[in-house]
Amino acid sequence: MVCNKKIFVQNEFATLKKVVLAASEYGYPLEVRSDDLRFLDDSAIEDSNLNRGKDFSEAHPEIQRQWEMERSNFRRKLEEHGIEVVEVRKLSEAEKNFNPNDGYSNFFSRDPFFVIGNYVVEAGMRFLHRRHEIWPLRDLLWEALEDADCTYVAAPFPQLADAGDLSLGKGPFIEGGDVLVLDSHVLVGNSGLASNDRGFQWLSKLISPLGYTVEQVRLHPKILHLDCALGLVKHNLMLVCEEAFLDGIPEILKEWTSIQVTLDEASDLATNGLPLSSELYITDPAFKHIGDQIEQHGVEVCYLDFKITRSFGGSFRCSTQPLLRYDRI
Repeated sequence: MVCNKKIFVQNEFATLKKVVLAASEYGYPLEVRSDDLRFLDDSAIEDSNLNRGKDFSEAHPEIQRQWEMERSNFRRKLEEHGIEVVEVRKLSEAEKNFNPNDGYSNFFSRDPFFVIGNYVVEAGMRFLHRRHEIWPLRDLLWEALEDADCTYVAAPFPQLADAGDLSLGKGPFIEGGDVLVLDSHVLVGNSGLASNDRGFQWLSKLISPLGYTVEQVRLHPKILHLDCALGLVKHNLMLVCEEAFLDGIPEILKEWTSIQVTLDEASDLATNGLPLSSELYITDPAFKHIGDQIEQHGVEVCYLDFKITRSFGGSFRCSTQPLLRYDRI
């Protein structure tokens, strides 16, 4: 019985019971890699060049306050629905100053680790400023894992790349935003910006013996993660940007009812809402026209302003990582 387990994720839309909520910290790198920002608005490159080496709160104090308020409002909404929320601690000064050239981040808990069934996996991050984003998460993971019935593993730390290598090396790269869990079927995105072939192969070798089918999904090069092009709202209902799938929609989803979003909407995080259960979905009011369509399928939609969070390239799903999400086994 899963009720005695303290860590377990069944799928993307089962009832959410315990979740890790991200902090709101970002440090601009001294060396700006423009190609890695291609999934963001063009102004992000200019902003990065203007604020090299600064903390975001120093560069934009008012926006920082708004960003933190978005996350606080989100936490309250989660707790209103009986969800236990665990917040990530702030970065230490030593962590912030580890490598000023790369900058630092502590802003999306979805990517540095992920949970499949009762397997907790530390990710292998591609972007240099995110390579050590797991550090502030480990404290809460150790506490959550102490008496939980689960397995805790870490992907191999990515290899160093030669100077000027735009691919950032061989990896392996495997990131939580690319990993969508549908019971025993796991989809892994690959756009060239995050997870790669080696990361997919590593994860497949890890969990295939446990009965999981692991499928790689090739994505449009402007899409950061799979959850920026696909959102599973409930069984047989999805938000999808078909243009983002280079080989078409995965076969396992071909018969699902789809609500279509454009590539521009996907880039703006239209698919990155968060199901709290199969009956309740959270998204940004910018996507009210999509929420109206979701409600036609018997799902209540709750709206929270997440404009600042979305400007960093992630939204509600990116800001959370479930530790306990299940209905039945």
